[in-house]
Amino acid sequence: MSNWEVVIGLEAHVQLQTRSKIFSGSATAYGAEPNTQASAIDLGLPGVLPVLNSAAVHMAVKFGLAVGARIAPRSVFARKNYFYPDLPKGYQISQYELPIVVGGTLDIALAGEGERKTVRLTRAHLEEDAGKSLHEDFHGMSGIDLNRAGTPLLEIVSEPDLRSAAEAAAYMRALHTLVVYLGICDGNMQEGSFRCDANVSVRPRGAEKLGTRTELKNLNSFRFIERAIEFEVERQIELIESGGKVVQETRLYDPDRHETRSMRGKEEAYDYRYFPDPDLLPVEVSDEFIAAIRAQMPELPQVKRQRFVAEYGLSAYEAEVLTASRELADYFEAVAIAGGDRRLAATWVMGELLGALNREGLALAASPVTPERLGGLIKRITDETISGKIAKQVFDAMWQSGGEADRIIDERGLRQITDSSALEAVVARIVAAHPEQAAQFRDGKEKVFGFFIGQAMRETQGKANPAQLNELLRRELLK
Repeated sequence: MSNWEVVIGLEAHVQLQTRSKIFSGSATAYGAEPNTQASAIDLGLPGVLPVLNSAAVHMAVKFGLAVGARIAPRSVFARKNYFYPDLPKGYQISQYELPIVVGGTLDIALAGEGERKTVRLTRAHLEEDAGKSLHEDFHGMSGIDLNRAGTPLLEIVSEPDLRSAAEAAAYMRALHTLVVYLGICDGNMQEGSFRCDANVSVRPRGAEKLGTRTELKNLNSFRFIERAIEFEVERQIELIESGGKVVQETRLYDPDRHETRSMRGKEEAYDYRYFPDPDLLPVEVSDEFIAAIRAQMPELPQVKRQRFVAEYGLSAYEAEVLTASRELADYFEAVAIAGGDRRLAATWVMGELLGALNREGLALAASPVTPERLGGLIKRITDETISGKIAKQVFDAMWQSGGEADRIIDERGLRQITDSSALEAVVARIVAAHPEQAAQFRDGKEKVFGFFIGQAMRETQGKANPAQLNELLRRELLK
């Protein structure tokens, strides 16, 4: 594969959270009984006229500002004509020659520590979703559910800047993070709110001309995106090296068989016979409208990452993890404020908290440990009320009960022993009880010191202040 260069461009389909459809205004909710949420406008029945949902325009502009794109002052909706069973009108209302968002860039994290890549965006345009074909439980036939027809989508098209399946998955993760941060999409890939098509080609390394591309349709998980592209790359290379030619077509990925299968020949723009939709006026966006949206923009993931590194002293990796979602970033900052130690807050959120959530299969919103309570635990570590080891016991108890750290520490008698006289007595007893090991330490066997630490911790049930214990033990052993 080293003789070949992979070229990938992605088309992401982002379902906008407007609570109503893009041209009918009718309500939409995932999971409703089939064909119970398709209105006359969604179905394109005779005599109906579409009206643009302004919330969709607002969200498209918000995205454009976030990626540094140009917001078109005038954009036009077109009819994209094709026949498919789940497209009731026989055409899809979309934007073609004059999209609302033009250009822009997206920064992605690569596998190396702190490595990043900038991916250029071609455009982002508004369109309506089609319905959904159902292939199970119909005894060899297919059913059609038109509930999704008319749902507002923002299709985000990248330039062919991606060079591996891993980069493509990283791009989609970064895009997912951004649209969820912006509040324009819930990002639920299982429900189809966030999915993509991948245009994949290969060319001899060093060649300028692009190879023939295939389109992988409707990839709806980061793992499937990576696996589908990897398979398709291998398929194309093997085909070319065996004397065959790649055909421009649309293919589907079968995750059970880990293979791509031909779906249909790939259409070109002229196959869709685009023309401006006569029922919809051009969309005109004023400078004032853009300025109002810009004023409401949240802190973006990239800016937040940079701030976490600069202000909190986090590593690039830690900042990347803690800004993976807006919810997690907010949780971490709340812990840092409540606990007063940003570094320790990062360690505990990334370690104990995320570990517990993963074990239990819980979302952050369902965590029984609130940021304020985790901050309270961190306070007791920093003021040396408890040791880091004991703190893990307290966290486990907090996770089970949802209680506060102080109450658990007091109820279980976990406060650290910091009374010098009490620790001196413990140290004296242990050294006196183990004269052979004491002699070995005095002869230069430093490893024996760990034995005494273990004995002291066992006797104090792990409550001895480690720094004090270390100092007192060395003093006693060197007498």
